[in-house]
Amino acid sequence: MRKLSLPAQLISQALFALAGLFVLLPVWGMARLAFDGSLRGRPTEFRWLPKEFSLEAFLKVLDRPYQSVDFEILLRNSMTVSISAALLAIVLGVSLAYAFARFRFPGRNAGLFLLLLTAILPPVAFMAPLYILLSILKIRTTLMALVIVYAAFGMPFCIWNMRSAFQAIPKEVEEAAFLDGASDLRTFFAVTLPLALPSIAVAGLVAFLTGYSEFALGWLFVEKADTVTLAMAIYAIVQNQYQGGAQPWSYLGSLALIIAAPVVAVFIVLQRALLDRMTFGSAGD
Repeated sequence: MRKLSLPAQLISQALFALAGLFVLLPVWGMARLAFDGSLRGRPTEFRWLPKEFSLEAFLKVLDRPYQSVDFEILLRNSMTVSISAALLAIVLGVSLAYAFARFRFPGRNAGLFLLLLTAILPPVAFMAPLYILLSILKIRTTLMALVIVYAAFGMPFCIWNMRSAFQAIPKEVEEAAFLDGASDLRTFFAVTLPLALPSIAVAGLVAFLTGYSEFALGWLFVEKADTVTLAMAIYAIVQNQYQGGAQPWSYLGSLALIIAAPVVAVFIVLQRALLDRMTFGSAGD
């Protein structure tokens, strides 16, 4: 590996420091809002530290962060929707990922391209057709609608990531199982699937985060307060403030930190696996 000169190293370190500062400043600003008990609305001045340190905002949002809905209900809705969406995306995507990895069939490349296209398009591009489809099914205002929508948006990444995992498994392993008398299904569930579990787990985590953090699209389907998720509650606080509401932005900061805490913890624990497994597929085909 070629060594960098001292000026090049200094420039590289300065760029990395700027990138880190760019990421950490909003987080620090959100934390400052969360612990600032002097806020009665939107912040009107920039501060590095809270003017009046307080945990009141955390206590408020852990009670009823959105209208009269308890925090436990919002948390339950978020977990129900995001976990169900992740499981649905994995269950429906694993067979398709294996088919794309192991078989050659007409339209295979076109199908992969369409999956990639749906992964990079913004979710709002599908708002109108989803609204019509789920209204026809008469489930638009239920949590099931959110599960279906978030699973649909999580599936493209799941399929590409699991396809990469299946391609990395040598075919000789499966052929050895065939020679021992195992059927196709037994080989898949007893040999191939366990070897791909790390990548499947990462794909499931990404699908979970899709449903856990999405808020803009969810408002299109939610009509009752008791079907709102935590991410939607954050958006509601912001909208309420811009419309002249009385909630201080410390509520926004504290709720954002509470929601982000478990996600950050998971990423810290699984960061090596995430870096190794989060790929959209191998370069070769």
